[in-house]
Amino acid sequence: MQRKVRVSVIGPSEATPQTLALAEQVGSEIARRGAILVCGGLGGVMEAAARGAKQAGGLTIGILPGTDAWDANPFIDAPIVTGLGEARNVIVVRSADVVIAIGGAFGTLSELAFALKLGVPAVGLGTWQLRAPDGSEPPIILADSPTDAVEKAFLAMRRRHK
Repeated sequence: MQRKVRVSVIGPSEATPQTLALAEQVGSEIARRGAILVCGGLGGVMEAAARGAKQAGGLTIGILPGTDAWDANPFIDAPIVTGLGEARNVIVVRSADVVIAIGGAFGTLSELAFALKLGVPAVGLGTWQLRAPDGSEPPIILADSPTDAVEKAFLAMRRRHK
């Protein structure tokens, strides 16, 4: 039996309508490719991506910071309660074959840092642009559109698992 690909979508709980539209399209593209969408399970980018995935017939998992499964947005199939607060961000990243960051606040920045530290490929769509102290740019793969983000995510994931 082959395991399904897991794609974590990360982004802020409060976002512009444009960012939410991008997230919904990314979620839809993930589901169309038969992958499981993983996210933080709450509102904003997380909810928009889960909505897109559900509308396209996909499966969604929400890694929640609290202890109540009912805190999950209505598009989450499997809420995972952690009671870890923001520390759950590492689980959102660890649970994925690849991460797609859309927009971003400081929680998104922490998840990008975990992805880079843990070697999980990270694709960015209108997200943080980083530089190391030596001036080098961390390996965040930049995307121009939701379709481009998902295509690059699947390519990066295949390279990682060769």
